[in-house]
Amino acid sequence: MTRYIAFLRAINVGGHTVKMETLRALFTELGFAKVETFIASGNVIFETDTLDTSALEKAIERRLQQSLGYPVATFLRSPAEVAAAARYEPFTIEHGSTPSLYVGFLQTPPADVALDRLMSFRSPIDDFHVHGREVYWLCRTRMSDSPFSGAALEKALGMPATLRNITTVRKLAAKYAVH
Repeated sequence: MTRYIAFLRAINVGGHTVKMETLRALFTELGFAKVETFIASGNVIFETDTLDTSALEKAIERRLQQSLGYPVATFLRSPAEVAAAARYEPFTIEHGSTPSLYVGFLQTPPADVALDRLMSFRSPIDDFHVHGREVYWLCRTRMSDSPFSGAALEKALGMPATLRNITTVRKLAAKYAVH
C-alpha cells in the first residue's frame, strides 16, 4: 500500500463547510485504507494500491463533486514529497521579520508563460518562487492585507491550486515522515 496526502481546494473556505468525518467517509467509500484528516482545511491522508496519481486525483475530484455539489480540485503528494516541500527554502528571511510563507500545490508544473505572469505580481509585499509542482508565496504582511490571493494565483498560472501555510506543511511532513 502507498500512502498519499491529498490537499483539497475549497474545503471549509468560501462558504463550503465540510465535516472531516464526511471527508473520511467519502475517501473510505473510494476504497482507500487508513483514511485520516489533518486539521479542517482539506488535508486527507490515505493508503491505496493504486500508483497512478493522476487517475487518483480525477477519481477523488469526481466523487467529491458528486457528493458535495461543487468542484474540489485535488493535489496528491507522497509523504516524501511533502517533506521535500517543507524543507525547501526559496527565500532568505530577514532577521527579526515575521513574514508568512505559503505553499501552493499544483497538479503539474506551470508553463513558462504562466511563470512570467506570476512573477509580474512580485512586489515589496509579495514574492514568489516555483519549484516543480509547488509555488512558494512569501507574503511580508498578513495574507488578508496583500493585494495578491489564491484566486490571483490560479488566474496567473491558468490552473487550479490550493494554498497551505508552511507551518501546516511542516506539521504534515513531521507527522507522516518516511522512516
